[in-house]
Amino acid sequence: MGLHAFVDGVGGVRLGAAGQDWDRLVPLVEVTATGHGRDWSGERFIETVIGDRLAYRDHETVREGNRERTTIRLADPVTGLAAEVTLETGAGAGFLRSRVRLVNEGVEPVRLESVTTLTLGGICDADGALDGLTLHWADNDWLAECRWRQAQLRDQVVPLNRSAHGHEGRGCFERSSQGSWSTGRHLPVAAFTDRDGNAWLWQIESSAGWRFETGEREGAAYVALFGPDDAHHQWHQLLLPGEEFHTVPAVLVRAGTGGLDAAFGTLTDYRRSIRRPHPDHRTLPVIYNDYMNTLMGDPTTERLLPLIEAAARAGAEVFVIDAGWYDDDAQGWWDAVGAWEPAPHRFPGGIQEVLDAITKHGMTPGLWLEPEVVGVRSPLARTLPPEAFFRRGGLRVTEHGRHHLDLRHPAARAHLDEVVDRLVGEWGVGYLKLDYNVNIGPGTENGTESAGAGLLGHHRAHLDWMHGLLDRHPQLVLENCGSGGLRMDYAQLAVAQLQSTSDQQDPLRYPPIAASAATAAAPEQAAVWAYPQPDQSLDEIAFTLTGPLLGRIHLSGFLNRMDDEQFDLVRMAISVYREVREEIGAARPFWPLGLPGWEDGWIAHGLRGVDATYVALWRRESGDTERTFTVPHLLGASARPTVLYPATADADVRWDATEGRLTVSLPRAGTAVLARLIHS
Repeated sequence: MGLHAFVDGVGGVRLGAAGQDWDRLVPLVEVTATGHGRDWSGERFIETVIGDRLAYRDHETVREGNRERTTIRLADPVTGLAAEVTLETGAGAGFLRSRVRLVNEGVEPVRLESVTTLTLGGICDADGALDGLTLHWADNDWLAECRWRQAQLRDQVVPLNRSAHGHEGRGCFERSSQGSWSTGRHLPVAAFTDRDGNAWLWQIESSAGWRFETGEREGAAYVALFGPDDAHHQWHQLLLPGEEFHTVPAVLVRAGTGGLDAAFGTLTDYRRSIRRPHPDHRTLPVIYNDYMNTLMGDPTTERLLPLIEAAARAGAEVFVIDAGWYDDDAQGWWDAVGAWEPAPHRFPGGIQEVLDAITKHGMTPGLWLEPEVVGVRSPLARTLPPEAFFRRGGLRVTEHGRHHLDLRHPAARAHLDEVVDRLVGEWGVGYLKLDYNVNIGPGTENGTESAGAGLLGHHRAHLDWMHGLLDRHPQLVLENCGSGGLRMDYAQLAVAQLQSTSDQQDPLRYPPIAASAATAAAPEQAAVWAYPQPDQSLDEIAFTLTGPLLGRIHLSGFLNRMDDEQFDLVRMAISVYREVREEIGAARPFWPLGLPGWEDGWIAHGLRGVDATYVALWRRESGDTERTFTVPHLLGASARPTVLYPATADADVRWDATEGRLTVSLPRAGTAVLARLIHS
């Protein structure tokens, strides 16, 4: 990383590169607390009086395997706050992960309002300034996830003539979450790049509020990473003497060459290193889910049995019954969920008949759950204790016909443990899709706690609950879903095995999401829908099936109604996936045409494996019939290009080893191709 922690003459500690001007750097920890704000008021949450006072105590470095963990201890003589900053990296790893523990060692309470997890100043281009820096961030929305944007930093942080005013500006470029959908507005991931291939990429790991800011400091850029705070998330935390608070983790990745592709490659390696080990990350089974553009939450035995038989013939290894299997209410199920019992009228022979049919066809049965909510009409809304639900101002919170469980309460957790142990232990379910379809707002107030602190407490209890499920049922697979990708963060994905990337139902709109999904989740965790239908042409079927071939397949569609030619195209896609999936879990993503725009006519996404490089390419409504792009890591290599899928698109691939360029031809719009370059 080339970063060092520097200490000045009065004990201040700042993180930066060797040779940096001290004034360009930022205090290692920035803290605002009631009565202890900032030295320079504005939109920034740096330049805090506590951050300036925190002084070095000591540090220690521990090495475990190829990991190195340095803990730096600081103290504020005024409030009595002690900060313990844990910085973790690995030999040649290119990342720095940080967490902060604050302890009140004073005699008076301290009311925290914001705490940084990681700060870094002195970020410059090759000329030692910030004029050559490009800022990258991702907007995120329902049906429109992972939409990457970029701008020159100077377009967002304009020059103000610092010398004429004697002060830095008061503003910054910031992005933050809102409410309980951690990625309902933006991804908690962003970056700087420069013209020489340098990249600084960061990720905040929180489902309960996060924020980053960047701006100018003495002619260089800085970045500060936060979990929840008071100004944006209604978070404050009262620390009585002896009490402590732990921030959410965050990570910074540094790439000296290769730009964003190289940085995301390192971030992908890092993501794999922090998550809970699970066999699903190696086996990558093919998942059929009955929902998308198919049963749409209306399953019955009669409708499911033909789909089960067809999915098994196509090569699926998991069959998930999505929403609606519990719906036995004439008024609908949305505001009545919570008990998670099968609907008798949907399954006259019992749901076990359907689950057994899945097992007999060689597949693992899966079910959809939305565990954190209870419908307002559910009996559980009356029988569970009031304290088991989110409350604000002493009133129970209601959103879109649902109440929200607080998993810190033993009754809430016991209820969900009973449900899952019944589904898994008694019914034989091996896969759970855990959905989350409401943004419950800032959180819950349990006694005197702030709403944001309540949300963070619930979030941590929710992660602990998921760990408990996997401890009791080690082979169980958990899919994280938040109306698609609206809670797509690495607090969740360090525990859950898969991430639903979108609810997008238009196959022509999905490619930019599918191609960019590896910026939000490791490829083997990024589940992309493929929903071929019997009324589609062969090109349309192959187009939707190409999307998940470099990630995880969420197959859907009325496969049982297809003719032989259509079905063979589906089966061939699954066969190709089974051939390449053993490389996905160790491969690094790259984007040979750059991260896609929402309306781009051509979109490309690649994986760089040990023995081969794979490129998925979509041609949407473009008049051009071919694209040529560079594959830098294969420059000069005599790689052998082949079309893996489909055979029906009339695609052609040509490799120029001297220039390191691949040319792909797709003669028709609305087609896609997966190509492989075997390394020589």
